[in-house]
Amino acid sequence: MKKLLASFLLLLSLFGLSAPAMAQNAEGVWIQVAARPSLTEAEAEARAFAARLPDVSGYALGGGWYGIVLGPYARPDAEQVLQVYRTEGQIPRDSFITFTANLRTKFYPIGNEPTAPVAPPLAPVAEPAPTVDPAEEPAVVALPDETPAQARASERALTREQRMELQVALKAAGFYTSTIDGAFGRGTRRSMGEWQTARGYEATGILTTAQRKALMDEYNAPLISSGMTQYVDDRAGIALEIPANFVTFDRYDAPFAHFKGTGELEGAQLLLISQPGERRTLYGLFEIMQTLEIVPLEGPRKRSGNSFTLEGRNDQIVSYSEATLANGEIKGFTLIWPAGDEARRARVLAAMQASFRRLDGVLDADAGLDTAQSVDLISGLEVRKPILSRSGFFLNDAGLVATSADVVAGCSRITLDQDFEAEVALTDPALGLAILKPAQSLAPMGHAELANTSPALRSELAVSGFSYGGVLGAPSLTWGQLDALNGLAGEDTLARLQLTAQDGDAGGPLLDRDGAVQGMLLPVENGATTLPQGVRFALKADAIRSALTNAGFAANGADAQSTRLPIAQLQRKADGLTTLVSCWE
Repeated sequence: MKKLLASFLLLLSLFGLSAPAMAQNAEGVWIQVAARPSLTEAEAEARAFAARLPDVSGYALGGGWYGIVLGPYARPDAEQVLQVYRTEGQIPRDSFITFTANLRTKFYPIGNEPTAPVAPPLAPVAEPAPTVDPAEEPAVVALPDETPAQARASERALTREQRMELQVALKAAGFYTSTIDGAFGRGTRRSMGEWQTARGYEATGILTTAQRKALMDEYNAPLISSGMTQYVDDRAGIALEIPANFVTFDRYDAPFAHFKGTGELEGAQLLLISQPGERRTLYGLFEIMQTLEIVPLEGPRKRSGNSFTLEGRNDQIVSYSEATLANGEIKGFTLIWPAGDEARRARVLAAMQASFRRLDGVLDADAGLDTAQSVDLISGLEVRKPILSRSGFFLNDAGLVATSADVVAGCSRITLDQDFEAEVALTDPALGLAILKPAQSLAPMGHAELANTSPALRSELAVSGFSYGGVLGAPSLTWGQLDALNGLAGEDTLARLQLTAQDGDAGGPLLDRDGAVQGMLLPVENGATTLPQGVRFALKADAIRSALTNAGFAANGADAQSTRLPIAQLQRKADGLTTLVSCWE
């Protein structure tokens, strides 16, 4: 115990701290090292940090997030702890200083709240002492500790904008709820007094010069930690403030200037948008950006007149985009930020919006053409891809679709041809069949006519499908022949085929040379565990018809005919009734 007390006193002396000095800032600041979307995860994370670091606590942050923090420390000590722990790899590089006002209910450890900043757990980083002539050493100027009368006098020198900034800071800290007007009436004075009480000052309702600085430092801490810096891009014709601590310029790939993360904040990215165009170009950009991985599906989006905004959220990132058309030029930006850091993201976004300026010129349309191109990329950005794609076919002129049951399992969203939402109307895992109903009225070019009779053994059949998950843009025919009218165990709902197909062909219609649909190709896993090369199974037309009838859907039958369609005509018919079915997270 004596040794521990001696270490504590030594740290106090190293940092030049005294009990009265600490008491002056009774609350201190914190270092946020992690945020988790569930209490269970956060408690486990807090215990993990506490196993190797002192002063670990856990608090609810609001919005369903729970933060793990170190402290509280006096502000200079917190900055030193943050620097050393980052350097040693003890805490994530995106850790930052936060304030008690941002913390809510404590969940770890259960016990009394700290009443004063604790001594830092480490000595400062040793640095060579600068050689300075004492005569030339500048004097340290401390902000005055004013009386209420002096504070009121210094307050009178503030501009209206400065007064409004103080009200904004009080509002952000949760003490002020009225209009931002720069008038210090009863509501503002009351909120100032409440802030003073919460921060350990005498509640006079009039902020001193030092207290005003403390309030604004607290408010601007997210911007300070982000390194907001004015950035001018003459090629894109845009100037704005960017979080330079977290993003740095990477490359041009029209219509974007790409900024990659520095590694200080995992997941941070920035795009500047700059291109010539008209309203049609703007609206096209609005649609294209919603197909990108960096714009999650959940979130508000608005397009009106000559501008649009897009916001997307998932459990990993929050993405915000805005663009405006003026004088034939489309300009804007996209900010991608890690989820769980909402307070800082909101401040950074507001600073970027307030500082955004349009300069002359737009980004050259050829910028980035010398970089590697890919069908999965748009201007260097990944296109959102489904977790699974199969083929399907229309059953009637209202757009009802048959497909394989595996493609609809575990999907949060199902689309037809990647553009049209659909919902599951029927699924029969035993048959391997799913029936989909489009969310909006569709008018397919064609629909299946289910065969009323089975083809002869060894007859020629073709499956129409998106063999490579839609990469080729249109379905193709894969030819084979009928080997048996039942499954390996005698199942009369199955037909065995000699056919070499791709995974994406599963769910596609099996057509005979007359154009009638004899069945639906099943995925490989619906057959035996080990099959010879080229052996596949199809669900017969009779089984599909029975499932539809039992579910209350009408099935179209094929008229008896023996006219073999030319290959080109059969291909056109297959194209009209085959659709791409995609499962999305």
